[in-house]
Amino acid sequence: MTLLKKAKDNIITKEMKHVAKTENQDPEYIRKCIAAGTIIIPKNKSRNTTPTGIGEGLTTKINSNIGTSQDCENYEEELKKLQISIKYGADAIMDLSTGNDTDRLRRLIIQKSHIPLGTVPIYSSAVQSKDITNMTKDNLFDAIKTHAKDGTDFVTVHCGVTLKVLETLKNHPRTTGIVSRGGSMLAKWMTYHKKENPLYEYYDELLELARKHDTTLSLGDGLRPGSIADSTDKSQIQELIILADLAKKAYEQDVQVMIEGPGHIPLHEIETNIKLQKALCNNAPFYVLGPIVTDIAPGYDHITSAIGGAIAAASGADFLCYVTPSEHLALPQAEDVKQGIIAAKIAAHAGDIAKGIKGATERDNAMSQARKNLDWKKQQSLALDPTAFKKYRIDTDHETCTMCGKYCAIKK
Repeated sequence: MTLLKKAKDNIITKEMKHVAKTENQDPEYIRKCIAAGTIIIPKNKSRNTTPTGIGEGLTTKINSNIGTSQDCENYEEELKKLQISIKYGADAIMDLSTGNDTDRLRRLIIQKSHIPLGTVPIYSSAVQSKDITNMTKDNLFDAIKTHAKDGTDFVTVHCGVTLKVLETLKNHPRTTGIVSRGGSMLAKWMTYHKKENPLYEYYDELLELARKHDTTLSLGDGLRPGSIADSTDKSQIQELIILADLAKKAYEQDVQVMIEGPGHIPLHEIETNIKLQKALCNNAPFYVLGPIVTDIAPGYDHITSAIGGAIAAASGADFLCYVTPSEHLALPQAEDVKQGIIAAKIAAHAGDIAKGIKGATERDNAMSQARKNLDWKKQQSLALDPTAFKKYRIDTDHETCTMCGKYCAIKK
């Protein structure tokens, strides 16, 4: 039985109890929402993952992307990023490795951490095939099977990149085309072979595999916009409609599912995107990249995405994928990972305050009281990044900060 099946059968599991405790919720509320498909707990049945709830009424979670590339295959550096991700509060890790050995880092992460792990199996299949056009349906499904068998908690699968969607994209060209790496791989394969996306054509087989391992499906947005000029276009919405149907089918087969979303979206379209996804997908958890709200800030895209992420979270997004300062420029370094996580945590927390998540303002209220009392040690302990606090609070012997000094408005 999958976790979803147990919830449907009125069984409250230890995972549900754990999430209820950490979220200040009633276990029955968690069970009901899982049974309805509005909360998920991504947890492969063969892995000792810390149960983490994502969805309706819960704190907004954040994900940290790490992984090797063909240009940078340093496993020690990636494991350093893993530890930084855990230290600064990432709720999940995604291994996006495309280096020569895509299995190695995934298995190391499973050994060295207990937070939920997500992967994109088509990357492994592409690397093994050398050229994506050499990939077969069996290659792709073997990669998914390997990831699930290893203990991966959720997999991104771009099932909505269909021939019909590609035809729509052809008839309505974009500024930046397909920017999803997995989406572009499938599009190239489909165009070359003139065949339907195997993840769509053999979706029932995918569901059977996911159900066997209780692996959550993260239905990937292969047509997410890569520039604000392409946001909320026909291809994006057509794919979303397909994903809604596939999410319903997964739910009916007792497979947990979440929907991935854009991408580059201007401020005024974010709320519409979130509400549209929620309406079409029966309030399934929504996992968004950013969103990035302007295209002119390379080197600062952790800020552009945090702006969009806060609005998305406040509008109902459940899971934010962080963006680092090196987005669009390079593979992130350890410090980039830290900056991306802190920015995403701020966005998620700001969103939680806006949507009234239980207990969201407690830490803020405690910080305000500590500021009133000029209690610097307490302020540091409450800070998202105590190290940065200490860096700027150079001389802790001073009762006030060096900006106001004796003119401090708070000091009586």
